[in-house]
Amino acid sequence: MLLGTGSAAPAFIDERDATPTETASGPPGASGSLRGGTSLIGYDSAYPTPTGSTESLKNDFGIGLNQEADPDLGLYIGLEGVKNPQPFAGSGDSPTDPGPRNQQLESQNPSLYVPPETDSGDVQNGKWPLGLSHNRHGIAGSGYARQQNTDQLPIAKAMAGVDMRLEPNAYRELHWHKANEWALVLNGSVRLNAVNEAGATFDDDLQAGDVWFFPAGVPHSIQASQAGCEFLLVFDDGSFSEDGTALVSELFERNPKSVLAKNFRTDTSAFDKIPDGELYIFNGTPYPANASESNITGPVGIIPQTSTYSYHLSQQQAYEVPGGSLKIIDPQSFPVASNFAAALFTIKPGAMRELHWHTTSDEWNYIIGGQGRLTVYVAPEASQTYDFRAGDVGYIPATSAHYLENTGDEDLVYVGKLLISRRYSEWS
Repeated sequence: MLLGTGSAAPAFIDERDATPTETASGPPGASGSLRGGTSLIGYDSAYPTPTGSTESLKNDFGIGLNQEADPDLGLYIGLEGVKNPQPFAGSGDSPTDPGPRNQQLESQNPSLYVPPETDSGDVQNGKWPLGLSHNRHGIAGSGYARQQNTDQLPIAKAMAGVDMRLEPNAYRELHWHKANEWALVLNGSVRLNAVNEAGATFDDDLQAGDVWFFPAGVPHSIQASQAGCEFLLVFDDGSFSEDGTALVSELFERNPKSVLAKNFRTDTSAFDKIPDGELYIFNGTPYPANASESNITGPVGIIPQTSTYSYHLSQQQAYEVPGGSLKIIDPQSFPVASNFAAALFTIKPGAMRELHWHTTSDEWNYIIGGQGRLTVYVAPEASQTYDFRAGDVGYIPATSAHYLENTGDEDLVYVGKLLISRRYSEWS
């Protein structure tokens, strides 16, 4: 063991050689012994026994929303802003929690802290807050990306998600993936560029609420407008990692300049200024107002509209019902995204997405705004309830019944995604 503080010389101590009553040598100010003696083993009437109570007294904690209601009703219990919240429901017997504890986390997850009496058995965790994901920053403050895959949420085997931010005019460099990529623009606007395997090109400008899809292997770049942007990416592989994408900067760096020059039929000096290391996310300059001015079209031309990679979902009229609204996008309206179906839900306060299940697909959810709770029922007799807020990911395995209830005082907005093998959606 190495002990040391400040500029004092560290003292190396082999704890195996220290006797039970030996005082350890160490830096100035050290005191005490490394361990106690064998006399502390077992019962001794001389040992002090605390007589005070650890039970939290009623006047030491507050009462949350619906916390004293009949537990049989299973109402949502709100603990936000409650002093020293405790894990009870109703007026009957209940445990107390003196700590140590993270009260803020418990208040944000009341359905885990004070679970409904209907929760039962063992259900694999189905929630991950992206706020707990590692945040990978781009070059010089140009943006960031944070992800959720099976490393964070092992149950999510079919899909993984990334939240990406690009500062004004910043780029996500030209890259491609082994997995299909589906995206929803959360705020701001972007310009997309891509080229398919035949050499046909694509470009489009998207705003908040619009969607894009790039098949595996198709190289594409993303640039933020002068307003900046943030978007949600979903991949059809639960183990997908944003850190494992193929980058054009790495492609150039990992090949000899002589080979690059021969491939592009130019002089090796053309590659004297290729980046040292990957670019990933980096700052740029404003793009031309007219997308056609920045698009380079080769002999093959542009990708036809029937095979385009973008869909302007922001312009789609929502389907309205008394409890809210939804927009559905699937291969019927967006053919290139042949295995993705998604619905953008808006649920009014007090309303809920009805109890349902999907017969062949897992469901991946992302909360855009508001708050809600969801119970997952797993046959034959297990269920667990979770609370969700903006930035949280939820995952429900196929055939597991679930609902999503708005537990707040503002609209709950979320996107739910399915992977489908047929050219229609289970939401249809």
